Amino acid sequence: MIILIMIIACILGTIVGLNAPMISYTYSSYLAIAIIAALDTVFGGIASVINKKFDMKTFISGFFGNAILAILLTLLGEKLNVDIYLAAIVVFVGRMFMNLGIIRRYYVEKWTEKIKSNKNKSKES
Repeated sequence: MIILIMIIACILGTIVGLNAPMISYTYSSYLAIAIIAALDTVFGGIASVINKKFDMKTFISGFFGNAILAILLTLLGEKLNVDIYLAAIVVFVGRMFMNLGIIRRYYVEKWTEKIKSNKNKSKES
């Protein structure tokens, strides 16, 4: 069910993305950092579901809190003429890869256990 929702969301996102107007260069860094922060929260949410520690309040507050903090860091960096948003990108992307590793290990272990159980069933028959 979740896979179907993800596929539909990707298709809708592609359609909207192809038909959306171009973002001006002045706002592109804000949008990019907000998207990366939001993706970090989504991967963190998936990892917390796997670890059975998911909390919707934490997820929602993290989603908006991370995005707003990242945008504010980008704004501050722009005012100071320093690329502070690069630090936020490094942190968010690092966390995304860490959470993606947790997700990957979970599904690889699940897949391996399924193969082992199928082999044991075929040997018993």
